[in-house]
Amino acid sequence: MFEFLLLEMFQAGLSWITVLNKREEFRKAFHSFDMHRVAAMTEDNVLDLMLNAGIIRHKAKIRAAISNAQMALNLKNEDSSLVDFFWSYVDDTPIHNSFALTSQVPAYTKLSTRISKDLKIRGFKFVGPTVIYAHMQATGMVNDHLTNCPQYAKIVKG
Repeated sequence: MFEFLLLEMFQAGLSWITVLNKREEFRKAFHSFDMHRVAAMTEDNVLDLMLNAGIIRHKAKIRAAISNAQMALNLKNEDSSLVDFFWSYVDDTPIHNSFALTSQVPAYTKLSTRISKDLKIRGFKFVGPTVIYAHMQATGMVNDHLTNCPQYAKIVKG
Protein backbone atom coordinates (compact mmCIF):
# COMPACT_ATOMS: atom_id res chain seq x y z
CA MET A 1 0.00 0.00 0.00
CA PHE A 2 2.86 2.34 0.85
CA GLU A 3 4.65 1.55 -2.39
CA PHE A 4 1.64 2.44 -4.50
CA LEU A 5 1.00 5.60 -2.51
CA LEU A 6 4.59 6.71 -2.96
CA LEU A 7 4.59 5.93 -6.69
CA GLU A 8 1.24 7.65 -7.27
CA MET A 9 2.53 10.68 -5.41
CA PHE A 10 5.60 10.91 -7.65
CA GLN A 11 3.47 10.31 -10.73
CA ALA A 12 1.33 13.41 -10.11
CA GLY A 13 1.72 15.69 -13.10
CA LEU A 14 3.58 13.06 -15.14
CA SER A 15 2.66 10.04 -17.22
CA TRP A 16 2.29 6.73 -15.39
CA ILE A 17 4.74 5.06 -17.79
CA THR A 18 7.44 7.45 -16.53
CA VAL A 19 7.00 6.09 -13.03
CA LEU A 20 6.73 2.48 -14.16
CA ASN A 21 10.01 2.78 -16.06
CA LYS A 22 11.66 4.06 -12.87
CA ARG A 23 9.96 1.67 -10.44
CA GLU A 24 13.02 -0.49 -9.78
CA GLU A 25 15.18 2.55 -9.14
CA PHE A 26 12.51 3.89 -6.77
CA ARG A 27 12.58 0.53 -5.00
CA LYS A 28 16.34 0.84 -4.51
CA ALA A 29 16.23 4.51 -3.55
CA PHE A 30 13.44 4.01 -1.01
CA HIS A 31 14.70 0.82 0.65
CA SER A 32 12.19 -1.53 -1.01
CA PHE A 33 9.45 0.76 0.32
CA ASP A 34 10.18 -0.25 3.90
CA MET A 35 8.28 2.44 5.83
CA HIS A 36 10.60 2.29 8.85
CA ARG A 37 13.70 2.84 6.74
CA VAL A 38 12.08 5.55 4.62
CA ALA A 39 10.79 7.31 7.74
CA ALA A 40 14.34 7.39 9.12
CA MET A 41 15.80 9.07 6.03
CA THR A 42 17.53 12.40 6.62
CA GLU A 43 18.06 15.63 4.74
CA ASP A 44 21.40 14.20 3.57
CA ASN A 45 19.45 11.33 2.01
CA VAL A 46 17.17 13.87 0.31
CA LEU A 47 20.20 15.61 -1.19
CA ASP A 48 21.62 12.26 -2.36
CA LEU A 49 18.31 11.35 -3.99
CA MET A 50 18.28 14.68 -5.80
CA LEU A 51 21.38 13.42 -7.62
CA ASN A 52 19.77 10.08 -8.57
CA ALA A 53 18.75 10.30 -12.23
CA GLY A 54 16.96 6.96 -11.87
CA ILE A 55 14.06 8.52 -9.95
CA ILE A 56 11.93 11.61 -10.32
CA ARG A 57 14.04 14.27 -8.65
CA HIS A 58 11.44 16.51 -7.07
CA LYS A 59 12.67 17.67 -3.68
CA ALA A 60 9.23 18.35 -2.20
CA LYS A 61 7.98 14.91 -3.27
CA ILE A 62 11.08 13.21 -1.85
CA ARG A 63 10.55 14.99 1.46
CA ALA A 64 6.84 14.11 1.32
CA ALA A 65 7.71 10.43 0.82
CA ILE A 66 9.74 10.50 4.03
CA SER A 67 7.08 12.43 5.90
CA ASN A 68 4.32 10.14 4.62
CA ALA A 69 6.25 7.10 5.84
CA GLN A 70 6.37 8.72 9.28
CA MET A 71 2.63 9.48 9.14
CA ALA A 72 1.86 5.91 8.02
CA LEU A 73 3.81 4.59 11.00
CA ASN A 74 1.77 6.90 13.23
CA LEU A 75 -1.32 4.95 12.17
CA LYS A 76 0.14 2.00 14.05
CA ASN A 77 -0.06 4.11 17.21
CA GLU A 78 -3.81 4.17 16.53
CA ASP A 79 -3.81 0.35 16.27
CA SER A 80 -4.25 0.61 12.52
CA SER A 81 -2.19 0.37 9.36
CA LEU A 82 -2.12 2.09 6.00
CA VAL A 83 -3.90 -0.93 4.49
CA ASP A 84 -6.62 -0.85 7.15
CA PHE A 85 -6.96 2.91 6.83
CA PHE A 86 -7.66 2.80 3.08
CA TRP A 87 -9.81 -0.31 2.98
CA SER A 88 -12.00 0.90 5.85
CA TYR A 89 -13.48 3.47 3.46
CA VAL A 90 -14.93 0.71 1.28
CA ASP A 91 -15.73 -1.78 4.07
CA ASP A 92 -12.97 -4.06 2.71
CA THR A 93 -14.99 -4.53 -0.50
CA PRO A 94 -13.84 -3.19 -3.88
CA ILE A 95 -16.07 -0.72 -5.70
CA HIS A 96 -17.04 -2.05 -9.14
CA ASN A 97 -17.94 0.76 -11.50
CA SER A 98 -19.69 0.05 -14.79
CA PHE A 99 -18.14 2.39 -17.30
CA ALA A 100 -18.42 1.63 -21.00
CA LEU A 101 -16.17 4.47 -22.18
CA THR A 102 -12.84 5.76 -20.88
CA SER A 103 -14.33 9.25 -20.98
CA GLN A 104 -16.69 8.14 -18.18
CA VAL A 105 -13.88 7.20 -15.79
CA PRO A 106 -13.42 10.05 -13.31
CA ALA A 107 -10.10 11.55 -12.26
CA TYR A 108 -11.39 11.72 -8.68
CA THR A 109 -14.56 11.07 -6.70
CA LYS A 110 -16.28 12.26 -3.54
CA LEU A 111 -14.73 9.29 -1.75
CA SER A 112 -11.18 10.02 -2.96
CA THR A 113 -11.71 13.64 -1.89
CA ARG A 114 -12.80 12.49 1.58
CA ILE A 115 -9.83 10.12 1.94
CA SER A 116 -7.50 12.88 0.73
CA LYS A 117 -8.83 15.28 3.36
CA ASP A 118 -8.51 12.66 6.09
CA LEU A 119 -4.91 11.91 5.08
CA LYS A 120 -4.03 15.61 5.05
CA ILE A 121 -5.53 16.02 8.53
CA ARG A 122 -3.14 13.25 9.62
CA GLY A 123 -0.20 15.13 8.09
CA PHE A 124 0.23 13.34 4.76
CA LYS A 125 1.45 15.39 1.79
CA PHE A 126 0.93 15.21 -2.00
CA VAL A 127 -2.24 13.20 -1.47
CA GLY A 128 -4.82 15.17 -3.43
CA PRO A 129 -8.08 13.57 -4.59
CA THR A 130 -6.68 12.63 -8.02
CA VAL A 131 -3.59 10.97 -6.52
CA ILE A 132 -5.81 9.10 -4.07
CA TYR A 133 -8.23 7.94 -6.78
CA ALA A 134 -5.33 6.64 -8.87
CA HIS A 135 -4.09 4.89 -5.72
CA MET A 136 -7.51 3.33 -5.19
CA GLN A 137 -7.47 2.04 -8.77
CA ALA A 138 -3.92 0.70 -8.50
CA THR A 139 -4.58 -1.16 -5.26
CA GLY A 140 -7.85 -2.74 -6.37
CA MET A 141 -10.11 -0.67 -4.16
CA VAL A 142 -11.85 0.50 -7.34
CA ASN A 143 -12.47 -1.54 -10.48
CA ASP A 144 -12.59 0.94 -13.34
CA HIS A 145 -11.97 -1.58 -16.11
CA LEU A 146 -14.43 -0.86 -18.90
CA THR A 147 -17.37 -3.26 -18.99
CA ASN A 148 -16.21 -4.66 -22.35
CA CYS A 149 -12.73 -5.45 -20.95
CA PRO A 150 -12.18 -9.17 -20.17
CA GLN A 151 -10.62 -8.19 -16.84
CA TYR A 152 -13.82 -6.46 -15.73
CA ALA A 153 -15.84 -9.68 -15.47
CA LYS A 154 -12.96 -11.59 -13.88
CA ILE A 155 -12.59 -8.96 -11.17
CA VAL A 156 -16.32 -8.66 -10.50
CA LYS A 157 -16.66 -12.46 -10.14
CA GLY A 158 -13.70 -12.44 -7.76
